[in-house]
Amino acid sequence: MDKPKIVILGSGYGGIITTKKLEKLLKSGEADVTLINKHSYHYITTQLHKIGAGTAQDNKIALPIEELIDIAKIKFKKATVSSLDFDQNQVLLDNGEAISYDYLVVALGFQVETFGIPGINEHAFKIRSFRSSKAIYHHIQKQFTMYQEDHDPARLTFAVAGAGFTGIEMVGELVEKLPKLAKHHNIPFDKIQIINIEASPNLLPGFEPSAVSYTTELLNKMGVKVMTSTKILECNENYVKVDSGEIATKTLIWSCGVRGHQLFEEAGLKTTRGKMEVDKFLRIPTLKNVFCVGDNALFMQDEKTPLPPTAQVALQQGPICAENIVAAIRGTELKPFHYRHQGSVASISDYFAVGKVGKFVIKGKFAAFMKQIIEAKYLFCLGGPTLIIKQLVTGPISSAKVTAKQGQ
Repeated sequence: MDKPKIVILGSGYGGIITTKKLEKLLKSGEADVTLINKHSYHYITTQLHKIGAGTAQDNKIALPIEELIDIAKIKFKKATVSSLDFDQNQVLLDNGEAISYDYLVVALGFQVETFGIPGINEHAFKIRSFRSSKAIYHHIQKQFTMYQEDHDPARLTFAVAGAGFTGIEMVGELVEKLPKLAKHHNIPFDKIQIINIEASPNLLPGFEPSAVSYTTELLNKMGVKVMTSTKILECNENYVKVDSGEIATKTLIWSCGVRGHQLFEEAGLKTTRGKMEVDKFLRIPTLKNVFCVGDNALFMQDEKTPLPPTAQVALQQGPICAENIVAAIRGTELKPFHYRHQGSVASISDYFAVGKVGKFVIKGKFAAFMKQIIEAKYLFCLGGPTLIIKQLVTGPISSAKVTAKQGQ
């Protein structure tokens, strides 16, 4: 008999952890496993704001996939998926190649939700991927250089749309990095303005009131202009139009929501904002050999409450997904997925953070330390103590494997 073919699409949190778990669970020769990803690296999504602001080295965030997986057990293919053929059990690639599967894991990550606001797709910068985040930093550097030529104050006004997790973390990194850029370009820092725009009445919607108050007060002390209850109506390369007027800026960084990948919709399946509803075993109910994890999966905690699109959810789904694929191959009982919320911490630069762990709201430098512990725990899951040590001792590199060029 031919060995079962397992194909995993995407090497984000859900995809890479599913792959790593399959490495451990499958016996030698029990199945052929192929991981397909658009790039040759896995990037740490929760740290992309650091790439956007230029506060982290590329090789700390983008990690070569072939150094993370056991290439004796897993075949890695760098390719872009163009479509899914569920009738023929095939994944079609943009080079025309068709990859057959017996079991498929869709973990392609999120796409940016623009809510149809004019100009966002064309002119806003997105914290979507390593490359798109790197483009933010190249753009910021360019604005400082251009300001020295035309002295246009809009070049030194940096707006971040959204004050959820990603938006607040991006603002914190700008607060840390922009004074250094100003000094390097001999520009007075008081000419620089950082604006955080949020449609809700408060920053960090869903966080505890004490955490929201702390964050608001801290950003005010840092000189950030906080604009809550403010809706963005339009943007172009010169301004952002909000319901209270116009903000002259060359930089709008968008962090206002995500949706699932469009491939399910293009395959004719019914989705919710691009997400496929999955059963308790993380399978698409109508396609028992297709599993879905992370941002592509709509997993209902109850009849009304879907799990949020967070790294924590993907990290917990990955191992269960792998266990259930192996169980399906061996004809044993599948294991239902149960999510356990382990707390949330949002960084505000390297020095401050805010969050909730268990029943406790944590703030300030202690919370920032906890954030570092969380990130180190993920690195341990990904590559053990060897990867943690490597992250601590490696310096800047220029490897084409992980360094994105300017542009998106």
